[in-house]
Amino acid sequence: MSDVEISYSVLNELNGSLKQIIVEFEKANARSDDLESAIGAPYGKTRLRDRAHTFEEGWHVRRKALQEDLMTIQERVEKTGKEWESWDLEASKANEVEVDEAEHLPKAV
Repeated sequence: MSDVEISYSVLNELNGSLKQIIVEFEKANARSDDLESAIGAPYGKTRLRDRAHTFEEGWHVRRKALQEDLMTIQERVEKTGKEWESWDLEASKANEVEVDEAEHLPKAV
């Protein structure tokens, strides 16, 4: 099995992108209302606006479920990045040596 390496910057970028998608999903309801208002009733007919409304009702339910899944993924990505970064810092501190300490370490033969 091969190793997978993901840099902190990639995790941070993914985390930020997921947050942006979640915000866009939150704003979608307002944009839907704006769309229906913009459609209006051309020639006194509301069929197009009604269809847009019907589509939005169905998409709203699916979008909400998708948004919840994305929030779970985003939280896990953020936590993974923070935990690995914390572990990395602790591990590097545990492996630090003083300048003169290196002279007293055992030498490989």
